[in-house]
Amino acid sequence: MKIAVLIKQVPVVSMLKFDNETRRLEREGVPTEVNPYDVLGLSLAARLKSEVGAEVTAVTMGPPQAADALTQAIAMGADGGVHLNDRAFAGADTLATARALSAALRLDMPDLIICGRHTTDAETAQVGPEVAEMLGVPQITAASRVELSADGSSITATRLTDDGFEELECDLPALVSVTDGAAEELYPSREDMERAQSVGIRTLTAADLAGDASGFGAAGSPTWVDDIYAVESAREGIVVRDTAVEEAVAGMMEYLEARGAFEASDPGAGAAPRGAKLESDGRHGAIWVAAETMRGEIRPVTLELLGRARELASELGTGVEAVLIGGEGVSGLASELAAYGADTVHLAESVSLARYDTEAYTGVLAYAVRWLSPYAVLIPSTANGRDLAARLAGWLELGLTGDCVGLELTDDGRLSQLKPAFGGGIVAPIFSSTLPNMATVRQGILAACAPDYSVEPVIERLDVGNAARSRVRVLRSVEDESDAAAELERAERIVAVGKGIGGPESLPVIRELADALGASIGATREVADLGWLPRQHQIGLSGKAVAPALYVAVALRGPFNHTVGIQRAGTVAAVNNSARSPIFRAADYGIVGDWREIVPALTEAVRKRGGSS
Repeated sequence: MKIAVLIKQVPVVSMLKFDNETRRLEREGVPTEVNPYDVLGLSLAARLKSEVGAEVTAVTMGPPQAADALTQAIAMGADGGVHLNDRAFAGADTLATARALSAALRLDMPDLIICGRHTTDAETAQVGPEVAEMLGVPQITAASRVELSADGSSITATRLTDDGFEELECDLPALVSVTDGAAEELYPSREDMERAQSVGIRTLTAADLAGDASGFGAAGSPTWVDDIYAVESAREGIVVRDTAVEEAVAGMMEYLEARGAFEASDPGAGAAPRGAKLESDGRHGAIWVAAETMRGEIRPVTLELLGRARELASELGTGVEAVLIGGEGVSGLASELAAYGADTVHLAESVSLARYDTEAYTGVLAYAVRWLSPYAVLIPSTANGRDLAARLAGWLELGLTGDCVGLELTDDGRLSQLKPAFGGGIVAPIFSSTLPNMATVRQGILAACAPDYSVEPVIERLDVGNAARSRVRVLRSVEDESDAAAELERAERIVAVGKGIGGPESLPVIRELADALGASIGATREVADLGWLPRQHQIGLSGKAVAPALYVAVALRGPFNHTVGIQRAGTVAAVNNSARSPIFRAADYGIVGDWREIVPALTEAVRKRGGSS
């Protein structure tokens, strides 16, 4: 059996600095490391190798120094490495990267391809699904557990979703991207590293992969970065220390009161009216929004995308259309899509589409795009949205910008897609040379319009015969009974906990504060890893992005991979016993002290006030 692990060398994000004068990242002196999620992939491959005697090859693309990542991979148990090293590969976006990697993999086609869910520098989660599409193999993304069958012909995996998890099975060959929990991370010893130095690494150039190198590197990349700029923190950064608990809590309460953090907000306040149907002037195709549902309801991020799509369409001189794919009865949601801005709803309704399936949904959407030629396709940046968008981009060979925080039109009608990177410290406007423009967009970033339920939905049915037959079988699907995903998406207030609370026995104290505030409960990756709270409570780079009016961080350090998920929070308050904790740099108001004393006092103060209004 052959296993290939795709890895990437990334800079240590916390050590990057941005030069505002040159508008460049300062990489000199910044150490690099193997992307942490790729390390999980290597650890998983090493485990499978020990179980079935597989041959493991690590594959990377990059400059000469990227060979160091392959050496580490070999020290962790890989039998060899393949290095795509050629100037022709420079400047590649995700599509050109996937094209090169898939060409290399075809030279010695593996049975199983493993990669990390995403990388910590770009955070796109696109290369894996694009590689799978180009190789024509099924994919399972965001897998927290992977097992080989006894005969090595198939895998079972646990895929994390936004409202629970799925247990899936598919025959090999296949690609799987892994996330937290997929394996126990391995750490090579000095002896392992020394041994790995003597193992030969195979180098491939563009000429080894194709007679024409124009599909690789910058030349083969449909997207490009126009410029980058730093995101300056707007947090006030007030930190109270060496103060009696009652006085510190009173100060926090006074601050939060002044900020209006306890007041109930009207989600529709200030929302732009839906307006009349938008008519196309014939210059551009429509702007599409791929609608996503959860538990039979349209997810809020879909409505946010429709709101922004109407603003863009008005500028562009075109219409707004939604694509709704689902099981029998899903047509009943078309009226909500129309109320929130869709002039037309393209409907694919079939019992075979009742459950999200990557290849089936991609098939329906790909044929619709080819047939109707929209100007843009906007997809929620959710677990399923990222999965679908990347596979679709690979199928149609389109540029894709992942995890956007904004969409703007230039004077000449190009779509500028604002993409955060390196933990949200910088933002890059990205453009695409292919149509339709494609982007996934984070929830809680854009504003929905004020709905008009008097608008009758215009429904056009899509041919569900274009849905590919699923090669991934669902063995079991489990929803989080607490409904944490839906709660966090809509939460006005969130209390989030870190490992510093000590253990799950401390959660009742946290719940008392959450109940007093009328808040949902969030968690760090470490808390989810330890099983103190379900994975659906996790906030951050590998969890959810949230946008509450008030976010209270309790006993969590707050490194970038967590705070990237709370950038759109209204007010951030923090309690931690270490003044050096990064959370204070991401907070408006913080108290240095023992959470066991401060949280009960804060809970009592909120109760006396009367909770949230």
